[in-house]
Amino acid sequence: MPRLNVPDPVGLTRELVRCPSVTPEDAGALDQLGEALAELGFSVERVTFTDPGTPDVENLSARIGTGSPHIAFAGHTDVVPPGDLAAWSVDPFGGSQVGNEVVGRGVVDMKGAVAAFAAAAGRYLDACGGQLPGSISFIVTGDEEGPSINGTRKLLQWMAERGEHPDMCIVGEPTGGRKAADTVKVGRRGSLTAALTVHGTQGHTAYPHHADNPVHRLVRALNRMINEPLDDGSAHFEPSALQVTTVDVGNPAHNVIPSRATATLNIRFNDRHTSEHVMGWLRARVHAETQAFELSPRISGESFLSPPGKLTDALSAAVHAVLGETPELGTGGGTSDARFIKDVCPVAELGLRNATAHRVDERATTDELRALTEIYHDALTRLIPAA
Repeated sequence: MPRLNVPDPVGLTRELVRCPSVTPEDAGALDQLGEALAELGFSVERVTFTDPGTPDVENLSARIGTGSPHIAFAGHTDVVPPGDLAAWSVDPFGGSQVGNEVVGRGVVDMKGAVAAFAAAAGRYLDACGGQLPGSISFIVTGDEEGPSINGTRKLLQWMAERGEHPDMCIVGEPTGGRKAADTVKVGRRGSLTAALTVHGTQGHTAYPHHADNPVHRLVRALNRMINEPLDDGSAHFEPSALQVTTVDVGNPAHNVIPSRATATLNIRFNDRHTSEHVMGWLRARVHAETQAFELSPRISGESFLSPPGKLTDALSAAVHAVLGETPELGTGGGTSDARFIKDVCPVAELGLRNATAHRVDERATTDELRALTEIYHDALTRLIPAA
């Protein structure tokens, strides 16, 4: 069998960065990835999803093989805006290599990992000589950094309708702390944002007995939330955390007691809670101060834990084989699309150092990109042993 045109992870990372794919724009990023995968023999499909009130988003699904086990690589090619262009040392979408570093928006989060996925799959397929004993697929969206409505969740539903069900999935989010791939994420905290409005009675500040100040009630309710922690952590998670992100009255007059006061809260909760339980906890603390309130949640994701098993064992062994160190199994950080994938199959996240994600001069070294490729390749050989 002729040798495959296996992509270079550094070169493909640079090509992907040159596509200014700020959510929801694709800007050619999925074209670049699709071409690389098609040359490896993958069947590549592009799917656009729509939803009222949100932008249309392009997604990519690719698969090679029909057997089991079916291992999926999942990620995203959309990126956050670069911010102040003058603060960058290079064009954020230039795909620049400065010394041994690739610098640009999305290198870490997470075009570098997507490129490493493709390179690792190519090396594995090249070594197989056309005798793939299982299946490899790609689940790649352009809607991870945005509302996450027309992305991974719908792509998984679309795959299921076609009878495609991965057995395990690796997500390439940046998980590294001190170095690339030093942590395997086996779960994530849930995230809930709540808009709280407390109502009162407007009046003159000189006659408070004729009014009911909602600010005072709001402050007392917030104080209860801050001083009564949800929990002290669990076996795999740090303590749940509540942060007050806004407090607003909109009162232009110093001598008027307002009729209402609002606040916004964000709670990152561990596996001891569901979003429903968190909302009950919040309501109880507001209700202790007033019955005249409204509390509206927006839930980004529930907390989840993928118990250690075959997938995490393979990733840990691969990291040790390449880097000589055993990675930690962690659950910290924000949300990711793993929150959708965990309903389909065991999922774990492993990627580059996260120190420069979303920052000016986002970057990764060429050694890190090549090492991550080796880790993904090693993990594939463990998860899909040669026939």
